[in-house]
Amino acid sequence: MAKKKVFVISHSHWDREWYMPFEKHHLRLVKLLDEVLDLIDTDPKFNSFQLDGQAIIIDDYLAIRPENEGRIKKAIAAGKLRVGPFYVLQDDFLISPEAHVKDFQIGRQTAEKYGPMMGIGYFPDTFGNMGQTPQMLHLADLDAVAFGRGVKPTGLNNQVSEGAFDSSFSEMTWSGPDKSAVLGILFANWYSNGNEIPVDRKEAKAYWTKKLADVEKYASTDNLLMMNGVDHQPVQKDVTKALEVAQELFPDYEFIHSNFDDYLAAVKADLPKNLSEVKGELTSQETDGWYTLTNTASSRIYLKQKNTQVQQELINEATQLAAIFLPADQYPQDQLTYAWKLLLQNDIHDSITGCSVDEVHREMMTRFEKVEAIAQSIRDDAEAAMAARIKTDDFAKDSYPFAIINASDVAKTGTVTAEVELDRALFSDGRPDAQFAKMQLGEQENRNFKIVDATGKQYEGRVTGFTTRFGADLPKDRFRVPYMALYAEVEVHVDALPAFSWQTLALAPVATPRMYADQDQTHLLTNNNVLENDWLKATISPVDGSLTIVDKPNQRTYTRQAVFEDVGDMGNEYIFKETADQRRIYSTDQAPEIHVVENSSQRAIVEVISTLQIPKAASAQLNYEQRAVIDITHRQATRSDETIALQLHTLITLEKGARQLDFKVSYDNQATNHRLRVLFPTQIKATTHQAESIFEVVDRPNLPSKEWENPTNPQRQQAFVNLHDDQGGVTVANYGLNEYEILPADGTIAVTMLRCIGELGDWGYFLTPEAQCQGAQTAHFALLFHGASEADRNETYHLARAWQTPILTKSLAHQTGDLAAAGQWLQIKSADQAFAVTGVERDAKAKLIVRGYNLSKASKSVQVAHNQAAAEVVNFLSEPTKVANDQDLRGAEIRSYRFDK
Repeated sequence: MAKKKVFVISHSHWDREWYMPFEKHHLRLVKLLDEVLDLIDTDPKFNSFQLDGQAIIIDDYLAIRPENEGRIKKAIAAGKLRVGPFYVLQDDFLISPEAHVKDFQIGRQTAEKYGPMMGIGYFPDTFGNMGQTPQMLHLADLDAVAFGRGVKPTGLNNQVSEGAFDSSFSEMTWSGPDKSAVLGILFANWYSNGNEIPVDRKEAKAYWTKKLADVEKYASTDNLLMMNGVDHQPVQKDVTKALEVAQELFPDYEFIHSNFDDYLAAVKADLPKNLSEVKGELTSQETDGWYTLTNTASSRIYLKQKNTQVQQELINEATQLAAIFLPADQYPQDQLTYAWKLLLQNDIHDSITGCSVDEVHREMMTRFEKVEAIAQSIRDDAEAAMAARIKTDDFAKDSYPFAIINASDVAKTGTVTAEVELDRALFSDGRPDAQFAKMQLGEQENRNFKIVDATGKQYEGRVTGFTTRFGADLPKDRFRVPYMALYAEVEVHVDALPAFSWQTLALAPVATPRMYADQDQTHLLTNNNVLENDWLKATISPVDGSLTIVDKPNQRTYTRQAVFEDVGDMGNEYIFKETADQRRIYSTDQAPEIHVVENSSQRAIVEVISTLQIPKAASAQLNYEQRAVIDITHRQATRSDETIALQLHTLITLEKGARQLDFKVSYDNQATNHRLRVLFPTQIKATTHQAESIFEVVDRPNLPSKEWENPTNPQRQQAFVNLHDDQGGVTVANYGLNEYEILPADGTIAVTMLRCIGELGDWGYFLTPEAQCQGAQTAHFALLFHGASEADRNETYHLARAWQTPILTKSLAHQTGDLAAAGQWLQIKSADQAFAVTGVERDAKAKLIVRGYNLSKASKSVQVAHNQAAAEVVNFLSEPTKVANDQDLRGAEIRSYRFDK
């Protein structure tokens, strides 16, 4: 009878930053790899060390030990160091789809610079796993994955699994929503099940007796996986000696110091036919009655908001515009890779989740600012290249042309704010103060303009003011050129500005003052509290500040919308736990102040001021429970009796022709240990809802499983969440508000705006006072309604995604050019508006790539064009696939189109 094989893999799960700031972890990393390299050199029986699936470890080590680059390269080439497939161990749900692609691409590029990449997807400690992982792995040329959460192993006593996320074995088939499937390896006994193997024979006997029984309980083959390491664990230097002892004590087993590639080959050769299949995202509540760690989506929300801003600047502005408007040989590939490396450092699963010590998250904000500076610089270069090509000589010589640019994948309607340069005075022609005097603002009061396109068509809009300020050009071929410039601040209404397009307009002088040309038109606001356009009618209650909204096309009325709820939180950065008194305060507890900010036929803005008297802090009991490291499920703290005013200033905006009702809330938070949410009760009776996840609109149940003991059921989203029935429904868009909950009793969509907690949680006592998020805060979200058709629902999804991407503007000179005054750089046609574009870039060969996914679970036709039809369909590595470029999209398919030009 063949022996069972015990594959022991040495590793250290390396949280780059977590309960210590990065540099403290960094120094420990250097010591670890120093010891690993020495061990490789001195112990020929030491097979290899697995670098936790993340190639950034090499960059971090060589930043301090550059002299060891040769040793690193030699060890990787020999298979002694196993690296990749990712650049960092990312969070699955809180970063963008394009960030995941870059993690694959840069991880592979970094690993293969030194040698072969480890051939398995690796998610040891992500807080649940995204449903598109199987398809994404295939697109990265991988067919297996190891992970730690989201599936409940049932063992040999239950060969047939019962739950949707139960598996009889630690090995299983994992399939995604597009039917892609990979071999899944669950760390059923965690990724530390072979840690600290004893050399002492007596200790080893007891150790292996238990450990072998634990792993055999779940293994589907005679190939047993033992992970020799854990979080920040130093390498076990005597591991090969320990395995020699084990071999002597247990001769019926073969103990092998090994690696994932060899282990996978052995497992694949022996897999039984009765493997369980798990489907979709692995966030099963059956695996634990409390801890899915989804509340990390609401820890330090300021990080998520900044990440949303920086991602869209990098992806939709810098990368896309550079790919389209810069010459292919000038595409800033290296600069963009550098920016992505910085941003991916913030995307790590203990970083973007906001569940680390304060020093970590302070450094993250600096990284965000660095990425933002790079993105803005590349965007500005691309805009300048575009601006130099646009034909403007059809405009009158005394006009001031400017371009408006829609970089999103859906037509946009609303008010665009632009700054148009009217005049410039160079420092080389006079003293700065004299040049400033030339631009005196008082002289502009008698200047009036209309807004026109190249055909003379007049647009609704106005000049809202003028400003003078210093500026400087930074030419690439000579010294800087400082100046003073005069600008007109402009608002212009656009109606269905096409996706991926530009439109050139101009300020044309007129003799008489002109604001919006709406003197004889109906304004959008009546009675100071009723906003109405063709899509909806929203009435603000003067009694409690809630809204009653009529979805006009579908004749449905939604009451008590946009109510704010504040509750106590005695949890931590990982998990929300309401205080024992369940003391809740609502914005509807008192009458609001209502002020009209703007009212015209193009736009109406109303400010609603709600004052909530909330407890200032938690009771003193919480301090004791934290210091005593009492688990949150056993805490008894309440909210304090002392209250403080929390004044919410909500700007509600409705645009002519726009489907969304926009909300922007500003406030000064001076309370601690509480959570603030906005509630949208829909009264929709449904068993499931939809939300945007990674390359997927995922269907999730509204009720948790019977094993779920947590009284809350939080979920994570990208740009939107939707609840609908067969008549239609509601889509809530958000800007960096990644946590929501569906309250099934009345179909409420609850979106978390702020969560304030004072400790990290997990395994010790780590105070995090900055996680209380004191000071000025904002929250931005929008409400859309749709009818019964999938196409109508998908349009609200597109609008919600595009709502995060502002329309750009650029002043233009009078010139000839090879670009028309208006045009599109991409044309997308898909059945039921099902194809959502996630990124436009150039690959390593400077070929244009357009990537996106099918919003629908059904097959849909799609056409993508950029001056010509797409040349071919490629994977994440820009390698051709077997999919034809004119082939229908499979349900939930991710597709990357490559163009020759």
